[in-house]
Amino acid sequence: MTARDRLSLIKQLLINEKKVSVSNLSEQFSVTEETIRRDLDKLESEGILTRTYGGAVLNLEETVSNIPFYKRAEYNVEAKQTIALKVREVLASVHTISADASSTVMESLKLLKDREDMTIVTNSTEVLRELMVSEVNVLSTGGVFNKRTLSMQGDLTERAIETYNVEMAVISCKGIDKKVGATDTNEGEARIKKYMIGQASEVMLLIDSEKFCKKGFVHLADIDQINHVVTDKKPSDDWISFFEENGIQLHY
Repeated sequence: MTARDRLSLIKQLLINEKKVSVSNLSEQFSVTEETIRRDLDKLESEGILTRTYGGAVLNLEETVSNIPFYKRAEYNVEAKQTIALKVREVLASVHTISADASSTVMESLKLLKDREDMTIVTNSTEVLRELMVSEVNVLSTGGVFNKRTLSMQGDLTERAIETYNVEMAVISCKGIDKKVGATDTNEGEARIKKYMIGQASEVMLLIDSEKFCKKGFVHLADIDQINHVVTDKKPSDDWISFFEENGIQLHY
């Protein structure tokens, strides 16, 4: 069994059992406990789990990103809906946007169906279904279909995004840190989001209040690339001051 396969199985065990032990995993996979500890360290760096004495426990709010789209869409729905209402306000005078394939962004796009003056560039196949009956003009990037994320990825997707210059990139992330910036856990999706950021005049980051001061495995954007942050609750005073100091408009 390859290390990659072993990591995948450990993830699945965590999702099913919510916790694992080093000794049991060592026996199950016929590898040393030191090997298992390295595996758990890697998964912890990705935000999948939290290490405990002798094992690890599932980090649910980060692991939700590794679950298929429809499962993720059911997570923290109230926060996503609160964010969506604020996004609609901020985009009132914006006419061209790029939108990632996250469930948070999807919730926001549902409220733009009546915008006949709006054009959306997206790699999300779920957006195509959701906005099939709407006034919005939707441009699909095309690309290689990822069944888990319901999104298009790959070179074709990236080249398509580079074709369009938009006013606003509307993206989500898995965490934001004052030094590191915005981060994600899915490398393929993060790459697409970076292309969207590169083609946009401004960047709007959608992030629920649970993800402040947290870091995902993959770097997404530096602080100076972000123009707007939309969240569901008022952040702490230090974060409010931080956004003001960096010229980021905060919406909640």
